[in-house]
Amino acid sequence: MFVLFEESGSFKAALIKTESDTSLQIESSSGKRSKIKRSDCVFTFSSPEPETLLTQAPALAQDIDPAFLWEVAPQEEFDVQTLATDYFGHEANALEKATLLWRLHDSPIYFHRRGKGRYRPAPPEILEAALAAQAKKQKALDLQAGWAQTMVDGQLPEEIAAIATTLITRPDKNSAAFKALTQACEQSRETPEQLLLRCGAWPHELALHRARFLWTHFPKGTGFADVDPLAAHDELPLADVTAYSVDDISTTEIDDALSVTALEDGWLCVGIHVAAPALGVTRDSALDQWARARLSTVYIPGEKIPMQPDAVIDHYSLTAGHAVAALSLYVQAHPDTGEIRHFETRIERLSVTNNLRHNELDAHMTAEALDDPTQDLPYDTWVRPLWRLSKALSAKRDERRGKPEFNQRVDYNFYLDGPADNPQTPVRIEPRMRDAPLDRIVAEYMILANRLWAEQLASHQITGIFRSQQAGRVRMSTYPGPHEAIGVDYYAWCTSPLRRYVDMVNQRQLIAIAQHGVSAALVAPYQPKDDDLFAVVSTFEGQYAIWSDFQRHMERFWCLRWLQQNQITQCQGTLIRDDLIRLDDIPLVLNVAGLPELQRGAAVTLTLSDFNELALTVVAHFESTSD
Repeated sequence: MFVLFEESGSFKAALIKTESDTSLQIESSSGKRSKIKRSDCVFTFSSPEPETLLTQAPALAQDIDPAFLWEVAPQEEFDVQTLATDYFGHEANALEKATLLWRLHDSPIYFHRRGKGRYRPAPPEILEAALAAQAKKQKALDLQAGWAQTMVDGQLPEEIAAIATTLITRPDKNSAAFKALTQACEQSRETPEQLLLRCGAWPHELALHRARFLWTHFPKGTGFADVDPLAAHDELPLADVTAYSVDDISTTEIDDALSVTALEDGWLCVGIHVAAPALGVTRDSALDQWARARLSTVYIPGEKIPMQPDAVIDHYSLTAGHAVAALSLYVQAHPDTGEIRHFETRIERLSVTNNLRHNELDAHMTAEALDDPTQDLPYDTWVRPLWRLSKALSAKRDERRGKPEFNQRVDYNFYLDGPADNPQTPVRIEPRMRDAPLDRIVAEYMILANRLWAEQLASHQITGIFRSQQAGRVRMSTYPGPHEAIGVDYYAWCTSPLRRYVDMVNQRQLIAIAQHGVSAALVAPYQPKDDDLFAVVSTFEGQYAIWSDFQRHMERFWCLRWLQQNQITQCQGTLIRDDLIRLDDIPLVLNVAGLPELQRGAAVTLTLSDFNELALTVVAHFESTSD
């Protein structure tokens, strides 16, 4: 004798070995023995074999119309054996009962389960609602399947096109669109990005990269609301100095400038002048809220997403020929020793004489030319004393660090000769050595300002946002500490307030010192344990990293475009480690499979193929080592 029983929501059949009032000992076709409760049994039978019953019954059940079965079934609760006798018109055999059981079990819309082998027909109004819901679901499934097939065929349904970027950034995984996309990807064996790009959701890979970033981080767009007119700050005294700024040719946010005056005793008075947007962008104002939401300007080859509106940048940028509000640090230092005997901070207006550009001066202002007083140089009386003192200041930091600073790394500037959103735009990638004298001059005085202003905040017991490095770990906090890599006791970002929110926060505190002196701690905009200050510290690093990652992402894209535009299929590179090769002419690092065993720094020749601007990859094959 065999038994049909229910276990974990499915039906099974087995040979009965022994039985009692409450349980049965059974043996499956595999020979496994087990014990089941009698209450789990539906019915017993002598034929056919369990395996035959379990195979045939589900198949035969598909031929029974559940709607017709609902029509002929009793309106009250019934058991499957009673219904089987009525339905088949005779004492039903095991296979017929099992067939009917499977149909009832697989039709929950029509029949509600009331126990093992017992069911009740759904009330008419409930059945009608359930059938309507089922029809609606089936319609959605049909639509979903249609969308999926359309995408597999290379066309994009309008409904998918309208939310394509959302589907790869913040998808609703329960939506029909997402399910259709997933289904299509499974059929075509493509990633969502590959499939949508093939179907024309974006005109090219560059558009996809940009759309994904902007939709994720700037869903409301990158613009700003209108800005009310900003104060002219005409009441501030005009600085009596000759100052110059030094930046890349594409820079429009002129944050800083330098001046130098020779004192009668041979010392120098260097002015480090920084744009002062904190005078107009006050804490908690609308302008402040915009800047705080972004925390930093986003730089992309050929364009940028500014931290602040153009109106603020234009008003406070140290553009030549305009008297602009500035926070100035005047430092009296010995040009040969780097000793500092006095420094002070002033709020004033500054009229920069000229905005100098690296590409116009780097070729002339070499270290050799600067160290040779017989050579004529542009801006000679300004640049030579600054160069002389910067070397002394750098030497003092090297002494504290215990080693010279490494400045041999090459930086690269990306220039697009056309729209930044068009991959056909010609791209130029130009190297610049970090140890170029003008770079070293500007960097050294920015370090000096960030160091002395950090010391000023600490000495006035005013909280700020400081950067420190100890035991190799860089951290940002509201308490000062030494920065071992730079070689200073205290350090705080203060010199880029147009581009970085941390600098503007610190500038507000420094302005309080300049205005109120020893009582500044009482009136500074940010007090110790200020929640806003802690919030900026906790969120800045993460957001700054996201902006930097996107910049590197887009630079990699334009590196691939540069290689293709210049039809470069063979190039030189240098082994960094393992299988990583850095190309010599552009800032692109590639994984190269099959490299022979080489020493770090080995020069190699590579062949390039299979450029993929979506994945930002290129296949590099090792050709040979270079002498």
